Amino acid sequence: MTPPTPSGSDPKKTVKKKAAEKAVTTKASAKKAEPVAKKAPAKKAGAGKTAADAAGIVKAVAKKVGAKKAGAEQDGAKRAVAKKALVKDAAVDKPVVKKATAKKAAVKKTTGKKAVAKKVTAKKVTAKKVTAKKTVAAEDAVVEPVTPVAAQEATAPAPVPPSETPVSPALDGADRDRLRSGTHHDPHGVLGAHRVPGGVAFRAFRPYATGVTVVAGDVRAELHDDGDGFFSGLVPLSEVPSYRLLVAYEGTVQDTEDAYGFLPALGDLDLHLIGEGRHEQLWTALGARPMTHQGVTGTRFTVWAPNARGVRVAGTFNFWDGSAFAMRSLGATGIWELFVPGVGEGELYKFEITRPDGSKTLRADPLARRTEVPPNTSSIIHASHHEWQDGEWLARRAEGAPAHEAPFSVYEIHLASWRPGLTYRQLAEQLPAYVKDLGFTHVELMPVAEHPFGGSWGYQVTGFYAPTARLGTPDDFKYLVDALHQAGIGVLMDWVPAHFPRDDWALAEFDGRTLYEHEDPLRAAHPDWGTLEFDYGRREVRNFLVANAVYWCEEFHIDGLRVDAVASMLYLDYSREPGQWVPNVHGGRENLDAVDFLQEMNATVYRRVPGVVTIAEESTAWDGVTRATHHMGPGGFGGLGFGLKWNMGWMHDSLDYMSHQPVHRKYHHHEMTFSMVYAYSENYVLPISHDEVVHGKGSLVSKMPGDWWQQRANLRAYLAFMWAHPGKQLLFMGQEFAQGAEWSEARGPDWWLLGPGYGAQADHRGVQDLVRDLNVVYRHTPALWQRDTDPSGFQWIVGDASEDNVFAFLRYDAEGSPLLAVSNLSPVVRPDYRLGAPDDVPAWLETLNTDAARYGGGDVTNPEIVKPDPQAWHGRPASIQLTLPPLGTVWLRPA
Repeated sequence: MTPPTPSGSDPKKTVKKKAAEKAVTTKASAKKAEPVAKKAPAKKAGAGKTAADAAGIVKAVAKKVGAKKAGAEQDGAKRAVAKKALVKDAAVDKPVVKKATAKKAAVKKTTGKKAVAKKVTAKKVTAKKVTAKKTVAAEDAVVEPVTPVAAQEATAPAPVPPSETPVSPALDGADRDRLRSGTHHDPHGVLGAHRVPGGVAFRAFRPYATGVTVVAGDVRAELHDDGDGFFSGLVPLSEVPSYRLLVAYEGTVQDTEDAYGFLPALGDLDLHLIGEGRHEQLWTALGARPMTHQGVTGTRFTVWAPNARGVRVAGTFNFWDGSAFAMRSLGATGIWELFVPGVGEGELYKFEITRPDGSKTLRADPLARRTEVPPNTSSIIHASHHEWQDGEWLARRAEGAPAHEAPFSVYEIHLASWRPGLTYRQLAEQLPAYVKDLGFTHVELMPVAEHPFGGSWGYQVTGFYAPTARLGTPDDFKYLVDALHQAGIGVLMDWVPAHFPRDDWALAEFDGRTLYEHEDPLRAAHPDWGTLEFDYGRREVRNFLVANAVYWCEEFHIDGLRVDAVASMLYLDYSREPGQWVPNVHGGRENLDAVDFLQEMNATVYRRVPGVVTIAEESTAWDGVTRATHHMGPGGFGGLGFGLKWNMGWMHDSLDYMSHQPVHRKYHHHEMTFSMVYAYSENYVLPISHDEVVHGKGSLVSKMPGDWWQQRANLRAYLAFMWAHPGKQLLFMGQEFAQGAEWSEARGPDWWLLGPGYGAQADHRGVQDLVRDLNVVYRHTPALWQRDTDPSGFQWIVGDASEDNVFAFLRYDAEGSPLLAVSNLSPVVRPDYRLGAPDDVPAWLETLNTDAARYGGGDVTNPEIVKPDPQAWHGRPASIQLTLPPLGTVWLRPA
């Protein structure tokens, strides 16, 4: 089980008075308030005041009036576009507020009459220039860096009609309580600016603020302090203007847009697709997205939490106090949204969720595209700036043959331990060159998505949309993928949709109830790993995972996904005893929801991303793993739609055979031949993966019997047998140079074995040289890969020579050109060993011999051209005689 790792960056939410130290929405200190920011003493309005009198002044009804005197003297001035916003005189006795024209440098006086009821004391202030924004319709935002919005000319708002009776702008007790407790589903409906009888009501919830002033064009109105952080005021305007807030704290004033003055930044189409579970680019709709919305730069926060009573966003931009940042519910989809102006890339954040029982939980963003370095757990606002340079690679990939008909030789690596301490960008300087030199066509990266516990190797994921921050930023990871592509190397990635850890800051009971996990505890708990299984029957969860697969392929140009632990997804009784699972609707053990999910995932990825491949780690005999989803099998299921499947049976059988002493191998001969019984039932990969060289299993060379020379000879013969066998190849790092110790994620490969100061360096370099040559010959010999899934591409010469420990077979390409592979897995030389051969090949030439001296062998080879005899052998009209090296494999091609 993944241990909970609380964030080191999240302080307690009780942060009173911290807001006075810094701007809430921007880190830069705001300008100090001019004298206008001070509240002017005002007398209470008389009880007999008329509606017209009340509407004729800028004030908070039934509250004290903060009045401002403007230095302007033109009587009966007309309204005009203000280039400099003037502070207006609040002491006006007419229903319609008249405004003076602001000329360039001259500030003229306005004559104001006394109010009918009582005088309002006013203070003279210096005019301040303010920024006004035109209100525009909500639109899909363009992702841009957060920069200050340019000042625009502001038009003075229109006054309120004289016939309306003012109402109190203050919030009622119920709304106040819900906002304070974080359970308000529609904060935008009560905060911000709203047209009401008597004008426009402005309301703000700013805990720790000492005052809030509204600036709208050339109108400035200080809101009344209603207590507990609430501020309100009624301004006699006929429509809601563009406005800003001046929020005063102890020692500073913030000039900011009002987050509650914006329309939703998420469109109806997005909500519709999310509701249907069909949003294939979900990451563009949910999470934290820097953008420009209604002409203002900021960040849109969105999260799916249908069971929450309320959601607020907390982060470094508000001192981890989300009180003033309540999100709104966008209806039945369960999505909560808030656009926060002035907040941009690099800020840390989490969602503060009020559960159904009223308790609160602080959660990382399920769709965060960047995270803190573990053990810290906060999400980070991110926008990509990487410029891809791999256009030629993507074009070739899209036009090329499918993976099962192309050369496909994979080097599996754990990035964090391949060269411990290297970042993504540093890896980009070394890994592509190394892999290219060895001739592999692809690398397969063990899980890259963020995970809290390094010892899980990435297989217990909490940040499904974020590359692990241990090695750098998301753009740094893109740089690594780009570098591999430019070196001609494909990038596969392990993907883990089977389960997730129980950490209480991540997905588990995300909004207080089962959400991403199945509601049935028996279905939710994974019995082997102490984790939770996804609820594949819930459309939003399925959408989360399908879009995640697309995300890695589209956003990071990943060329293929190796899906982990598929068998645990497919069977309801996986690792469960009777009574611990419930049959499906047909009474069977198949997880029908998981079948539907895998089919949808594969179909979607192949449709959207040309040239990619999906690979299943599936250890059972499930029918049709690599069959098309629309082709029904004998079990009544369509295929799962994968491109390739790991051949776990071949791996276990062949390693068991090789682990026996040669004298005993004749009793296990079938373990090397049985794979051909089912070799064409799926499109297979032959995997020697990380799982086979950890947890006491030993490294690949250490599995081999005999002394050090024999171990290396066995390893070389086995690798050449593997490369010639139908199926693609995968080899884990360190095994390419016969590392003796098993893999450790803390130490990585023993590179020192290849150093000039090590006495047995030549032994290890010999195995490395063999792997390089295997890949070179493999790439240039279509017979070894072109018909991997076609039975006509393989013929046994001899598969039953158990007494000799000899295996011989032919591989054919699409044109019928053969390659002959012969393995002698006994420790004796077999001279003049006769093998049946095709009579249409006039001569054979040895193209690879694992016993060659340059690989560390005894150099028992066949250097001359080998011509067939007309003597029938092994059921063939002709035969050849070869010298078979001890514990060796030889390849021959037509001369």
